[in-house]
Amino acid sequence: MADFWLGASALFSDPTALMIFAGGLLGGMLFGAIPGINMLTLGAVILPFTAAMNPTHAIMLYSVIYCAGVFGGAITAILFNIPGSPENAPTAFDGYPMTKNGEAAKAIGAAVICSAFGGICSAVLMMTATPTIAGWAVRAFGPPEIFALICFGLAVSASVGAADLWKGLLSVSLGLLIATIGTDPADGIARYNFGTYYLLAGIHFIPVVLGLFAVAEVFTQGAKSLTENPGAARVRLSLPSFFEFWRLKFTVLRSMVIGFFAGILPGIGAVLAAFLSYNEAVRWSPKGKFGKGELGGVVASETANNSATGAAMIPLLALGLPGGALTAMMMGVFQIHGMEPGPLVFITSKELVWVVFAAMFFANIAILGLGYIQTKTVVHLLRIPFHLLAPAILLIATIGAYALRNLTVDIWVMYIAGIVGFLLRRSGYSVAGIVMGLILGSLGESSFTKSMQLLNYDPLALFGRPIAALLLTAAILTLMWNIAAAVRQLKSDVPSESEKEEAR
Repeated sequence: MADFWLGASALFSDPTALMIFAGGLLGGMLFGAIPGINMLTLGAVILPFTAAMNPTHAIMLYSVIYCAGVFGGAITAILFNIPGSPENAPTAFDGYPMTKNGEAAKAIGAAVICSAFGGICSAVLMMTATPTIAGWAVRAFGPPEIFALICFGLAVSASVGAADLWKGLLSVSLGLLIATIGTDPADGIARYNFGTYYLLAGIHFIPVVLGLFAVAEVFTQGAKSLTENPGAARVRLSLPSFFEFWRLKFTVLRSMVIGFFAGILPGIGAVLAAFLSYNEAVRWSPKGKFGKGELGGVVASETANNSATGAAMIPLLALGLPGGALTAMMMGVFQIHGMEPGPLVFITSKELVWVVFAAMFFANIAILGLGYIQTKTVVHLLRIPFHLLAPAILLIATIGAYALRNLTVDIWVMYIAGIVGFLLRRSGYSVAGIVMGLILGSLGESSFTKSMQLLNYDPLALFGRPIAALLLTAAILTLMWNIAAAVRQLKSDVPSESEKEEAR
């Protein structure tokens, strides 16, 4: 505790540090809310300028951007079905239906409170458990365990958002198929690139998400011939009640735990945390309203992705392993200043570490205040008629898709994904399953390749590792249980001979 107050006093007694803190907070929230141009874009742009900064200020700036950026993407995900960042994609699954039901403010309020709560708890755990938990996670979770965890996530996601299990399985399979486009991670052989070098790097996640969510939604609303945003007349500036949160207490706690431990694992971070927490919320809910405007979907996603922010700092500072893309940039900041993250940083740069910890703690508290102000102002965007809003959404999405890699092919991918998403929605297929398959497919394939190299290319050796065996068994049982339930449903839907006779 004394170290925390030392870091907090160093932060608040330095006017320059306070200005950088405020700039990182506002910049992270703004860039996090712009689809395609997310907090990673901001981090990449300012990276060269950190050479002129104090190392403590530079690392602290990135930590604040990380916290604010993960929250910022929830705003557009809820209001316009456009996730500002990949980790906010599950938020849109129920957040946007809540907007269409006239509950935009409630969804944003839940996102604000859960983001702040998840981030604050994660920061506290980060400060108290960095050395112990980081050492355990790296020892216990190697590529085989990560691959098994991804398999479990895919098995669960097949039952999310589709009209039936079979369409859910096909949706996940489509996402996995898209993930194979590009270059084989094991030997570098080009596959499914259709003879063009533009696809050698694969299909990027952001254009597909923009297409499946933003463009498909514009097409859907256009097909309904709507002249107004359906939620415009029913917007209310009310936060969720205490009893609504109390009803979801187990969802919040479960998502916080999932987010924290997913964030510790190097390379996993907030994206998988959000998807896994959403899937678990669906699995443990008896109501079956997910995808239609269930508050628990927003709560699960936003609690988990913000819980992962503090946890992602643990492997970076304790072991020198980046927990995600932005923490990898932070490693670059360390190197620019001639420093190496790892156990020695707690000895050689103790003040830096605790300033970063304090900044992340207070950034999450600031999100609670600034997010409430946003809740009372940003919902008024819903009053704009949809026929005026649609061109702006398409323009922003197009800019976001192109700005990612400055490739025209990403714009084509976005609009093709939009058309496909529009048609699949009408047919009862799961957009969530496609997204889950795409983002976990490449990560899972990479983990599987590394696992086979470690295990002498013996797949059965995966079951010789206790954690991997447990997760793979859970994945197989989940899939078998869902298939058995789907078969029973099919049998119950088939009319008996007596029913056929009565129908005649």
